[in-house]
Amino acid sequence: MELAELKNEWFKTYPTPMIIAGPCSAESELQMLETAGRMKETGVEIPVFRAGIWKPRTKPNGFEGVGIIGLKWLQKVKEEFGFQTATEVANAHHVKAVLDADIDILWIGARTTVNPFAVQEIADALKGTDKIVLVKNPVNPDLALWIGALERLSGAGIRNLGVIHRGFSTYQKTKYRNVPNWQIALDFKNQFPEIPMLVDPSHICGNRTGLFSVAQEALNIGYQGVMVETHCNPDAAWSDAKQQVTPEVLAGMIEKLKVRDTEISAFDEDMDRFRTLISDIDFQLIELLSQRMKVSEHIGSLKKAHNAAVFQPDRWKVITEYAARKAEETQMSKEFIEKLFKSIHEQSVEIQNKIMNDKK
Repeated sequence: MELAELKNEWFKTYPTPMIIAGPCSAESELQMLETAGRMKETGVEIPVFRAGIWKPRTKPNGFEGVGIIGLKWLQKVKEEFGFQTATEVANAHHVKAVLDADIDILWIGARTTVNPFAVQEIADALKGTDKIVLVKNPVNPDLALWIGALERLSGAGIRNLGVIHRGFSTYQKTKYRNVPNWQIALDFKNQFPEIPMLVDPSHICGNRTGLFSVAQEALNIGYQGVMVETHCNPDAAWSDAKQQVTPEVLAGMIEKLKVRDTEISAFDEDMDRFRTLISDIDFQLIELLSQRMKVSEHIGSLKKAHNAAVFQPDRWKVITEYAARKAEETQMSKEFIEKLFKSIHEQSVEIQNKIMNDKK
């Protein structure tokens, strides 16, 4: 069966939005049971408890998860509190252990999604099962890799599929840990509307303060669920402490989340989607302009060191000619593009002037 033909009936058995919550990493049986118990006590409907058993780390010699013993703690959480359970797998060994422990939901992490060999190994190990498998977007903004991972799983006969949008890595310093790049996720949704998409605001934000706004923004544009890292004592967490919240904070966040009415007009839904995309693009524009001005600072320092004039007429001519060409290529107003580049150039000149006038 083709990926686009999957109906994903599994998703209808969960409340909307589907909430998956629990600690980034399983640390101890006590930590798992306390977190789960407090989640249950809030009274908020949270169907799935998550915990990382194996943790892929950027550098060696760090905490890389407790391993198989953590699966027993997940089983105990299910027995005592009734949550379904979920964890990440990165190879066939993980898959076998998770299947043996009868964990309900598996997800493939961003670092694994980028590796077709690893995804194929996981897909082959899952043949013959009816487990729910969620695939996080790859760390780099590559839609084809994301789709390819789903196709490998579908090709292995896995029918209960979903995806998790956790943002994309960037070397730029931004307010996000992983920039959302909403357009890539929405392109996926447009191609595969029957595949449920959850958002992972914990990994997008990298901190606690932006979790609600990112989660709500995702629900506004049609996402069906949210995965949030939740810990009984976030500040003492062994991994990703800054982005985890207590069960009580999680409950408050879930109660405030608003799910879009399925009967809402297509106009309003499209407007929300396009506004989200505009906000995302505006954010990228500002970040790029910030980088450009930092380069201007370096140029100003060079000019000062070599006693060169700030304004270089030949350079301005190159900029205006380039702007005119790009306006024609993109079928945009030549006057608008020239005005935009003039403003950027004027700001660059102002920055360089400040450096030239600095007596240091």
